[in-house]
Amino acid sequence: MNIQWYPGHMTKTRRQIEADLALVDMVAEVIDARIPISSRNPDIDTLLGTKPRLVVLNRADQADPAGNRAWGDYFRGKGFAVLETDAKSGKGVKSFSAVTRELLREQIQRWHAKGQVGRPVRCMVVGVPNVGKSTFINQLSGRKSAKAGDRPGVTRGKQWVTVDQGLALLDTPGILWPKFEDERVGLHLAYTGAVKDEIMDVETLACHLMDDLAERYPDALRERYKVEISPKEEGQDVVAYGYELLQAAAAKRGFRISGGELDTERMAHILLDELRGGKLGRFTLEWPGDGEA
Repeated sequence: MNIQWYPGHMTKTRRQIEADLALVDMVAEVIDARIPISSRNPDIDTLLGTKPRLVVLNRADQADPAGNRAWGDYFRGKGFAVLETDAKSGKGVKSFSAVTRELLREQIQRWHAKGQVGRPVRCMVVGVPNVGKSTFINQLSGRKSAKAGDRPGVTRGKQWVTVDQGLALLDTPGILWPKFEDERVGLHLAYTGAVKDEIMDVETLACHLMDDLAERYPDALRERYKVEISPKEEGQDVVAYGYELLQAAAAKRGFRISGGELDTERMAHILLDELRGGKLGRFTLEWPGDGEA
């Protein structure tokens, strides 16, 4: 898979984040609840150190509820606060201020003891491209103060956003990239549309997705595409197994090209579109224990 990671940009961003950490009381890390491992930069824990942190499981409405619970427990076990949101609709976002104040309750008490009653909580917001970070900030502030776009790197420069009298956000300057050394990261980002489909052959991508869904959500495939899911043979190639399922789904949908050959390319596009559009239901493709989160 021809996905490039940009260490030059990442080095600059690391320096900016490290410098700006001194300006904030806590950090909110926005990740995609469907793929919590792939939608993070793996160096983030080292980068942020012991700074109080809130993990925002964004797009939680599209993720498996059991997955949201499992990841919530996982991150709370690491000492982080957790908030489930859907930044697009705004669901869960209104709880942000209350959750941040609970996270910093002891610190706020110390401020009050020193007479700093009106001191606002300052929070840095971090996240890799396309996890909904700017949309989240815009929902919090009630206006389009952070530039949101499909292109990685739309957010530029240092931006302070006032949420209310007691909370100010610092949007992360620069670009915090995931690492693509593990092929699974690229696949999961491609499934969810976080990177463009052009990074690899759409049929191959759909074969990998079929294999993942057959393992984790076989009922969704059976119900949506009326396909029989036989166990994968020992040593069977993932793409070959996924292609069998893709062919079966194409046959059920009646997708054929001239000569009667199954139109698996059309079926691949349909599969990805329906997954992203929620027609296959709610799914979580990564769970605690699958890898380092």
